[in-house]
Parts: sequence; C-alpha cells; structure tokens
Amino acid sequence: MPFSKALQQYAVLITQSLPSSKACASKAGSAGTTSKPPFPELDFRSGARVEELNKLIQEFTKHDQREYDDQRALEIHTAKDFIFSMLGMVQKLDQKLPVANEYLLLSGGVREGVVDIDLDELNVYARGTDYDMDFTLLVPALKLHDRNQPVTLDMRHSALCHSWLSLRLFDEGTISKWKDCCTIVDHINGATNYFFSPTKVADWFYDSISIVLSEIQKKPQRGMPKVEKVEKNGTIISIILGVGSSRMLYDIVPVVSFKGWPAVAQSWLMENHFWDGKITEEEVISGFYLVPACSYKGKKDNEWRLSFARSEVQLKKCISSSLMQAYQACKAIIIKLLSRPKAISPYHLRSMMLWACDRLPASYLAQEDYAAHFLLGLIDDLQHCLVNKMCPNYFIPQCNMLEHLSEETVMLHARKLSSVRSDPAEHLRTAIEHVKAANRLTLELQRRGSTTSIPSPQSDGGDTNQPDDRLAKKLQQLVTENPGKSISVFINPDDVTRPHFRIDDKFF
Repeated sequence: MPFSKALQQYAVLITQSLPSSKACASKAGSAGTTSKPPFPELDFRSGARVEELNKLIQEFTKHDQREYDDQRALEIHTAKDFIFSMLGMVQKLDQKLPVANEYLLLSGGVREGVVDIDLDELNVYARGTDYDMDFTLLVPALKLHDRNQPVTLDMRHSALCHSWLSLRLFDEGTISKWKDCCTIVDHINGATNYFFSPTKVADWFYDSISIVLSEIQKKPQRGMPKVEKVEKNGTIISIILGVGSSRMLYDIVPVVSFKGWPAVAQSWLMENHFWDGKITEEEVISGFYLVPACSYKGKKDNEWRLSFARSEVQLKKCISSSLMQAYQACKAIIIKLLSRPKAISPYHLRSMMLWACDRLPASYLAQEDYAAHFLLGLIDDLQHCLVNKMCPNYFIPQCNMLEHLSEETVMLHARKLSSVRSDPAEHLRTAIEHVKAANRLTLELQRRGSTTSIPSPQSDGGDTNQPDDRLAKKLQQLVTENPGKSISVFINPDDVTRPHFRIDDKFF
C-alpha cells in the first residue's frame, strides 16, 4: 500500500477514535459536575466592577439632575423675563442691537462647555456656593440672515475656526451705529475698513447692561429679582440673580448670528454622520455664530471664533441617554481634576463625544446599561488626545483645538487622567460627594430664604395671578419632559411680555 494512502487511513482512524466535544460535555454532565456562575464583568485597567460603575453613574445622575416644583419653575421664568426685559432696555439705549432679536438660551453656563470659549479669563463660580442653576444666553449684536448660499468669511488674518468680520457686509446705517466698536484699517487706495471688534463690543455691552441695571434698581418692584453680581469675564458678562429662594447664573455672550453654513465647514456635510436619517440636514445647518474668542496667537481686538451651538442643540437629540449620563459624569470629574492649568475645556470632551457617535455603531451606543463602558471610553479618548496633542473640531476637523499646548502641559494632564483611569470608582464617588454638597448648600439657602410664592415682575405686589400659575405648571412640565435640552427664544423688545420660545423643535 502506498505510504500516502496508508497515512490517510491512519488519519481517518485517529479522527474516529477521538470523542466529540458534545460527548465530553455529556460525560462531564453525567458525572454530576456543575458549571460555575458567570464572573462579574471587570474593567481590565482598574479592576473595577462594571456593574458598580454603572450604579455610581446612576447615583451621580440622580443628584445632578434636579426636579423642579411649581415654585422653582416660576423662579426660572421670572429670572428669564427679567433678563429679556433688561436686554430690551439695552436695545433702546442707543438702538445698536437688532429691534427684533433671536436669542439662543442654553442650559448650563459657559464654564460647563456649552460653547467653545476659553475659560482662562473667567472667574471661578461654584454651584451651591455661588449659584443654583446656570444658563448661557447668546445675544446677537449683528445678524446676517439674508443669504442662502454658503457664507464666506475673511480668514486671511486668522487661524482655522476663526475670522475677522468686516462691516462692509452690512449697510451704511449699521456701520454708523457700530463703528465706535470697530478697529479701523486704512488701505493704500484710501478706503477705510471697519472690523467688528469682539473686545470693544463686550466693553460696550457690559457698560450698557450696567447702566440699565442701575436704572432698574432705582425703581425696584416687588417680586423683581435681586441682582447679586454683575461681572465682566473677558468678553462675557456674568449676572447672578436672586429670585425667591434660588440663585441663577446667566452668562451673556454677545455674538454675530448667521443663517446658512460657513464655506470652511462645507466638506463636513459630505461625510457620513451619526445623525443621518434622524434629523434633517436643514435642521443641522440652519445657522452658526461668531463668538468673542480668539486663537492662541490671534489678535484679541479683531478675531472671532466660529460656533456651531445651534447645530449642537439639534445633534443632542440623537445622543442616547446612557452616553449623555457618562458624558456628564466624566465632565464633572475633569472640571475639578484638570482645572489648573486651564488647558482642557468641557467643550473638548463634548467634541470627543460627537466623534465617538460617528465612530461607533448606533446599536452599541443605545445600550442602556453601557454607561460605564462609555465613561471609560471617554477618559481613554481624552487621554489619547492629550498624548497625541490632537483634538479635531467636530465641524472643522482640520482645526486642532490642542495644537497650541506645550508638551509639558499635555503630559501633566495625561498623567492626571491616568490616575482617574486607574480608579474610576473613587473619582465617581468624589464627584457624587461634590454634587451632593452643592445640593445641600442650595437646600440650606432655601430654608433660610423665602418659602412663599413670588409674584412676577409685572404683578401689582398681591398674590401671584392665575396666568403665572398656569405658566409655572407648563414650565415644570417642560423641564420634566426635556431634561438638559436648550431653548431658542424670539423676543420683541417693544413687547417683552410675550416671548416666544422653543425647546429644541417644540414651539410655545
């Protein structure tokens, strides 16, 4: 018999003589052995139990997201009404602001990363110690809403994501009103170009708000919020109002508002994104802003930064609740840990979350019990960005938001994040204790303060009228049904008693 044929028969005999895996399993079962219970899922790096991390994130979310009763809802409305009335009076001072303006009201202050503004020049405010609730209000000083084609900005003098703004885009009346808030550049041909200055606009805005608040406080009305603090933080005006038993921080940001989409971000629309098919492109690209912030080497008096805050409001609707919970918990950790030097902003973390949504399958991100995995992934992503000194802007990827940082700074923060990654459970417990302490301070203030319902600024000092009661109930329902969502507001300063506002895509 040939050797090859004999080898084939031998192989067949060997195969037939080996028991199958099923037979082995059956024999093991008949011998009475029992399978071990599944081992708890662990994080390989830290050894933390994933189930425990999920519970800690849920506990943080419970304390971080407060429920508002009728009283608190009415206080929120009263503060908002006061701010809008104040802005109406600012418009009437010198007619600089548009008569009919469209504000964007965002839940969370600038320090929470709701807009891409550097935090270096901002005073430190702490929830519980200084305020109970915080908001960011984008107030257009100029609007350019009459163009349907992509908006081309003058970026010749600026870094990516930044631009100068020439008033030649506007009419003579606008130039006349705002030229005292411009830097002037004379050309060789004798023409004069006025560039809208973010620092001068912020100075004018702060002075105007101060004048209006001084006039309001000369004639106080019952139920009117108490202005506890007005400060200019760089190009932002921060106002803390005492309303009943609540303190509310408003970070007011003067901006330039555009309809349409900037040409520099046009290529981003050509890519596939996580929100495709969930919301329309028209919703995402309805408008953008220039906010008063400059690049690391830019000229502060001239340079504005592109902001896509309006688009981000729409994108948030497509992010799962478990990922948002992980993001909020991670943000609470890094705000404390990476506060000095101020190289990393919560806005960087927000950008990484949006990139993760594009990178990972929607079915994976929709898992309700994966918050721990998402938290660990966000920490890993942030550490990766630091080590490589690379964090692309989500809308303009060619813009690296960490490019200006020194090697020493990024490695310092990367080492700090390494300590978090080694013991995420302990850092979550610390974040929980901080938010619980802030809540205790708020409750203590409420116990010391007024516990009676407050009249609105328009009331005659008697009991709160029935329309305000209905409004309070409506606001409470909106807050309960739309946690963490943002509000767009359209208001006519000649009739501030009838604001029209929108929570995401719902109009009221």
